[in-house]
Amino acid sequence: MNIMDIANIRHKALRDFAQTGKAAGLPGNLVERLRDMLAYLSQIEDEQELRIPPNFGAHLLKGDRGGVWSLTVTKNWRMTFRVNDTPEITDMNLEDYH
Repeated sequence: MNIMDIANIRHKALRDFAQTGKAAGLPGNLVERLRDMLAYLSQIEDEQELRIPPNFGAHLLKGDRGGVWSLTVTKNWRMTFRVNDTPEITDMNLEDYH
């Protein structure tokens, strides 16, 4: 199998960080964890691996956000994304839940 690609990142600062390693625009306390999460996601081959530790609390959202994966960055922050049939990660976002 092939390693899953990250097709697009909606959050501008997270996209810049993923592409350049520059953390401008990201809360400083999130940077190291986001680096670890992006490294983890860049190595998985399919979405079933999201359930294997270290999985960062990966779970599928429900309701109107059904099909969206959520990873816990901190108590307030989540990284969310979809996995399409290719499979690749799409619509990655960084969200403040509170």
